[in-house]
Amino acid sequence: MPRSAQPLTPPTPASEFAVDVLDGLTATPKTLPSKYFYDAEGSRLFDAITRLAAYYPTRVERAILTTHAAEIAAALGEETAMIEYGSGSSDKSRILLDALNGTRYRLAAYVPIDISPTALEEAAARLGARYPGLPVHPVAADYTQPFGLPELPPHRRRVVFFPGSTVGNFSTEQAEAFFRQAASVAGPGGALLIGADQAPGPTKPVEALLHAYDDPEGVTAAFNRNLLVRINRELGADIDLDAFAHEARWNAETCRIEMHLRSLRDQTAHVCGQAVSFRTDETIHTENSHKYGPDRLAALAAPAGFTRVARWTDPEAWFAVELYHTD
Repeated sequence: MPRSAQPLTPPTPASEFAVDVLDGLTATPKTLPSKYFYDAEGSRLFDAITRLAAYYPTRVERAILTTHAAEIAAALGEETAMIEYGSGSSDKSRILLDALNGTRYRLAAYVPIDISPTALEEAAARLGARYPGLPVHPVAADYTQPFGLPELPPHRRRVVFFPGSTVGNFSTEQAEAFFRQAASVAGPGGALLIGADQAPGPTKPVEALLHAYDDPEGVTAAFNRNLLVRINRELGADIDLDAFAHEARWNAETCRIEMHLRSLRDQTAHVCGQAVSFRTDETIHTENSHKYGPDRLAALAAPAGFTRVARWTDPEAWFAVELYHTD
């Protein structure tokens, strides 16, 4: 069985959730932090999204990792400690673990980090059974906040693995802060392996992006509205779920997809006993997903001391997996 580095307790207390929700819903414009999507049901719905035909990022990134697994393993080097941010079910990391397992590039340790203790425990148990010789140290934490690493076995390099283009959810300032934090975790001589969805271009129409974030099956809509379900359940709110519609928008100026929840009528809800009013067509901005040109991510990472040393893409360059070293 995997060895737990610390108790798997929820890292975000309800009081912090309440403060963030009330701050966001009383702001102009209204917003909610996307990190709160991932309760148990939100994690389940996101897993379902990644299997949809319309949602290409997961499928294309997996293909890149599978095609270039041996090359990536060699680039990571021997006796690496891999620290995965937002590990979820660890599906993508298993592609690399399979490539590394039984070779001279075997991992010294794998540290999955996730905000959902349930998903983390289940994934760690599966990994412990699949790779019995691999030290697995799950950490329940919000990786955007300071967290402690467990004591790791001897290793030559730490690599932060951040797949899924989650970096696209960050503003420029948040992305720069993320790179600084990742550099401190990787340490001198460390590395960052990161996935990034690419901007529209000659082979990638904007329509493909919009389709990915507003699938015909309605799974992304359910994922977005589940944030309101969580607010009702955990904060005693009375938000009318049927009075909000999911909406995906392309913002060409900022090169990002935006997800919103649009109020279908004038209404008032109560959250933690506080009245919150919504106008017809007023939205709650729930998520951004920035898309990157070939050099934009490298420019954001450089001030933190990261230098890009390798880049892998699919044939049509819809997605990229990039490897950075710390100075």
